[in-house]
Amino acid sequence: MSSKLDRLKALADKASAISTYEIERKKNLKRLKELFQTLQLSDKVGEFDNLFRFKAINLSAISLGTETLGKITEGKYAQIIAITYVEEEGRKRAKNINLRYFGRVENLDETVKKNIVEFILRWRLEKSFMGVDHYRDLLKKLE
Repeated sequence: MSSKLDRLKALADKASAISTYEIERKKNLKRLKELFQTLQLSDKVGEFDNLFRFKAINLSAISLGTETLGKITEGKYAQIIAITYVEEEGRKRAKNINLRYFGRVENLDETVKKNIVEFILRWRLEKSFMGVDHYRDLLKKLE
């Protein structure tokens, strides 16, 4: 009887974890779409879903480091930069695409700066969710 109860508890824990994951992902995507619109990134990206074709998205002039999150580098220009790979002469090389230029970082409104940082972090979180889903699918194929 105890083993059945243990299996049931384990199954309930697994279901709870999946539910939490899905809820967090939906909230993240919703907010990411809002920020995409607020920051007016559709000019360079087009549709929202095109954001995920990029291998990485970086930021200039504003720190994304754990201990320096949001700290600016005065005298620099704030930009959201996407990285993709292109093939030239049979070799892949990284290509930077400026998604949005915001001007001198010290002149940025605090709300805009916060939105930019939040956008990058939420994009990276969604990209990691996509990686998790990819590996989950591969593992299912093995079963």
